[in-house]
Amino acid sequence: MKELLLILVSSAIVNNVVLSQFLGLCPFFGVSKRIETAAGMGGAIIFVITLSSFVTGLIYNFILVPTGMEYLQTIVFILIIAALVQFVEMFLKKGMPALYQSLGVYLPLITTNCAVLGVALTNVQKSYNILQGTVNGFATAVGFTISITLMAGIREKTEYNDVPESFQGFPKVLLTAGLMAIAFFGFSGLLK
Repeated sequence: MKELLLILVSSAIVNNVVLSQFLGLCPFFGVSKRIETAAGMGGAIIFVITLSSFVTGLIYNFILVPTGMEYLQTIVFILIIAALVQFVEMFLKKGMPALYQSLGVYLPLITTNCAVLGVALTNVQKSYNILQGTVNGFATAVGFTISITLMAGIREKTEYNDVPESFQGFPKVLLTAGLMAIAFFGFSGLLK
């Protein structure tokens, strides 16, 4: 139980996938304009990464390793992630059309989000069992949701501030992301 808690805290806060590892930056910058949209994207990411961590763990441990085909892991993981994203996209289109419209092009981009594939490959590299890998995936997705929601909140608060013209728009977002990364870097000494 202690090991799972360490994986949870480490993946969500200390080694935040966006602010420490710099993975998944495209949806982080693109969808973080409003808190509601960022939270919706976070929910989709939580579902996809958690489920893909579980399914890729099963396939890797029970199909690829016993047959000696570990070299196919990247291709298999991408196919699993793509199928899960299609499932999420169909669900949101039918069940939550407003969220589906607000996410726009960034929803299909979850398929190519390097954070999703990065978690699956990290689970293999660290030799996590299926439970540990699923917890790692869930915690990583929660860390992504925390960072994208924080960024959306900051962007909403600073939207109408008096900012020099050269810093308006994307430069302000990059500067904010850099300051957030520095703040999250302070957690790096928390765990060994």
